[in-house]
Amino acid sequence: MTYVVTEACIKCKYMDCVEVCPVDCFYEGEVMLVINPNECIDCGVCEPECPAEAIVPDTEPGLEKWMELNATYSAQWPNITVKGATPPDADDFKGKPGKFDAFFTPEPGKGS
Repeated sequence: MTYVVTEACIKCKYMDCVEVCPVDCFYEGEVMLVINPNECIDCGVCEPECPAEAIVPDTEPGLEKWMELNATYSAQWPNITVKGATPPDADDFKGKPGKFDAFFTPEPGKGS
């Protein structure tokens, strides 16, 4: 089992998860974070830290798209090990559906 970042992170990117990850398995895109499934040790400390509830175990049904997205972009985006600034409009996007089609971009973030 590993953990997966889902659509709920898009445009929220709170990054509280980065601070607690003992193995630095988060990678930063322009509008969201992803978890490298080969680095995640399944400790689960990130899941309760996410205000957007965007992190879930990969054992939940219907996550195929998100598992693939996390694996793909964790190999392309820079590693992030220190919490960055939360987008000023993050709370406006928290809980909104349809964010992938409207806002996802494959552009990398800054990393740390």
